[in-house]
Amino acid sequence: MSGRVPLNCLEPVLQHTPLFQTHIDAGAKMGEFAGFDMPLFYPLGVMKEHEHTRAHAGLFDISHMVHVSLSGKQAADLISRLCPYHAGQQQIGTARYTFMLTESAGIIDDLIVTRLEEERYLIVANAGCAEKDVAHISQTADSFDVDMTIIPRGFLALQGPDAEAVLAQHFDVPSMAFLAANEPRDGWFLSRSGYTGEDGFEIAMPVDDCVEFANTLTADDRVEWIGLGARDSLRLEAGLPLYGQDLSEEITPHEAGIIWAVPKDLRQGGPFIGADSLAEKIAAGRSRMRVALLPQGRPVRGGVELQDGDDNVIGFVTSGGFGPTLKSPMAMALVNVANSDEPIFADMRGKKIPMQRVKFPFVPHNYKR
Repeated sequence: MSGRVPLNCLEPVLQHTPLFQTHIDAGAKMGEFAGFDMPLFYPLGVMKEHEHTRAHAGLFDISHMVHVSLSGKQAADLISRLCPYHAGQQQIGTARYTFMLTESAGIIDDLIVTRLEEERYLIVANAGCAEKDVAHISQTADSFDVDMTIIPRGFLALQGPDAEAVLAQHFDVPSMAFLAANEPRDGWFLSRSGYTGEDGFEIAMPVDDCVEFANTLTADDRVEWIGLGARDSLRLEAGLPLYGQDLSEEITPHEAGIIWAVPKDLRQGGPFIGADSLAEKIAAGRSRMRVALLPQGRPVRGGVELQDGDDNVIGFVTSGGFGPTLKSPMAMALVNVANSDEPIFADMRGKKIPMQRVKFPFVPHNYKR
C-alpha cells in the first residue's frame, strides 16, 4: 500500500452557512472566504449585482460572521475594557462601530457592538478573526462578572434604496435611523446598518428560519442575491476598510483613518486595552495614513508598492479594484504622511501608473440619518 497521501486529503475542509444549498440552487460560483465556502457571484455577474444594489436591493449572506452575547452587571465595563468608547453611555437599541486593540494599539478586529438591554450587549465580529476574537474576549471576560455566549445564527444583509420598502413588509423599519437596532422576534436581531454605503439592514435569525426568510426576500422582484465580488466593489466605493487588508494588528486606528470612532477624551488614555500606547502614538503624530487613490489606467490591486517621482517607496496599496458606479479604477493605500500630497505612482512590474489622490468616500453614502 502506498504511503502517499492523496492530494484531496490535504485540501482544507470549508464550513458552510445555512444558505449553502440555496446559493448552489441560485447558480452561485462558490469560493473560499474566511474558512467558508461562500458565493463569489451569481449568474447576474459582479457588475450587474453591484449596479442592482445601488439601484434597488441586494441580499448578502453574512452568516459566517460571529455573534457574541455579553450579559451581566459588568457587561458595560467589559466592553469599555475591550473597545475604546464609553459603553455605559451607549443608548439601548443602538449599534456602534468600534474595534479591539492590542497593547501596542494595533487593530485586532473592527466590530459592531449593540446595546440591547441595560446589562446586555451583542458583538458582531468578522469571520476571519473569529477564533482570535473569541479567545481575546473570553480571556478579558475572566476578570468581569459577565456571561458570554456565542450565538449560532443565520445572518443576512439587505442593502440598497429599496431595502426599507422590501423589509417593511415584515418589520416596522421606517422609523429606524442609521445604527438603530432591536429584537423584533424571539431569537431575531435587526439593525439598520451595512457594508455598502447604501441604506440597508442586517437581520439575524435562528438557523432554522434562515432559508425560508431568504427565499421570501428574493421572491420580491426588487431583490437579487449578491456575492462577495460585488460586496467588495461596493464597500471600496464607500471607502470602508476591510480587516486583513486595510486594517491589521500592524496598523493603528490613527493610521487607518478611523480614530473618529474613539471619543476625544479617550484619545489621551482610558480603561481600554492599548490606551497608553494609542495616546503615545497620537501625541507623536502618525507617520503614515490611509488614503483614497484613483489609478490613471487599469486597476491596481492590494500589495502593489507606491513610489514618489524619484522611485522612492512611500507606501503600498491595501485594496484596489474597479468601481462600477464610479466608472473608474480605485484603490486604498497606506502612504507616508510626508509624501501624501506629492505625486504618487504605482509600480506595476516596472511600469509607473499615476495615482490621483482624492477624498473618501469614492461614492457618497446614502445612510438614513
